[in-house]
Amino acid sequence: MAIPDYQTIMLPLLKFASDGKEHKTREAVEALATYFNLSQEDLTELLPSGTQPTFSNRVGWATTYLKKAGLLESSKKSYFNVTERGRKVLAQNPPSINVKFLNQFPEFIDFKLATNSNGSGSAQQLPITESTATPEEILENAYQGIRQELVEEILTKIKALTPAFFEKLVVQLLVKMGYGGSFREAGKALGKSGDGGIDGIIKEDILGLDVIYIQAKRWDNNPVGRPDIQSFVGALAGQGAKKGVFITTSRFSTDAIAYTPRNETKIVLIDGQQLAQYMIDYNLGVSVSKSYEVKKLDLDFFEEE
Repeated sequence: MAIPDYQTIMLPLLKFASDGKEHKTREAVEALATYFNLSQEDLTELLPSGTQPTFSNRVGWATTYLKKAGLLESSKKSYFNVTERGRKVLAQNPPSINVKFLNQFPEFIDFKLATNSNGSGSAQQLPITESTATPEEILENAYQGIRQELVEEILTKIKALTPAFFEKLVVQLLVKMGYGGSFREAGKALGKSGDGGIDGIIKEDILGLDVIYIQAKRWDNNPVGRPDIQSFVGALAGQGAKKGVFITTSRFSTDAIAYTPRNETKIVLIDGQQLAQYMIDYNLGVSVSKSYEVKKLDLDFFEEE
């Protein structure tokens, strides 16, 4: 089944804690995974940022909200247990527990209020909605949306520039990724070969113990097909090379992606989307507009000797 949202998790989580024992969040994750009949694939699915399993994150947020409503409480470091209010809620046998249900508790309303940043002392509503996405998921999904928009802007810009600029861009990116030694050395190599379907050669490491052959295609929308990859592999064989990178601003056809050379040649395919993602990751052609830090409580700091 699909991974349940954090509001769907709230009632089963409260029931799990109703035995009166202290529990770690990890224990709750394991028990609820069984309750929801989640597969190992479900449990390893990560948030868009790739920093945490989605299900664990949602159990964490469900725990936080139940604590803020006074249905659960922290007993000691990393442990929680049910409160008397939580027992009374379960005795009512509610069909579900969600943000709307928690709004009946004053402590949860207080949690949703924050002091206005203008220093006036007035309160304003935090963006805690009845959405099934956790605040962290909303933030990450928004970030991924902004990032994808930037990817499209980068590709549009690259496709409008000259092939010579594209070759220079490829050199700069590979150097930032740790290949080619210095930009000066890498720049001498790229665009120098130009025969046999090879656009350039670049060092694999700073010592030049091995080299990587490059094919760079600044294409608009036409996909790179299997014949193009086969031609590149043939060119590598002619040079006695076994490593190559094929970079395009376009995309690769299904046949091109599925193609595997019969010899020991290793080919890495980088399409336009991945190229732009790498440029963002390695800060090439982009600059930081705004930066946000998401912080969490340091429980070790509050540990008494």
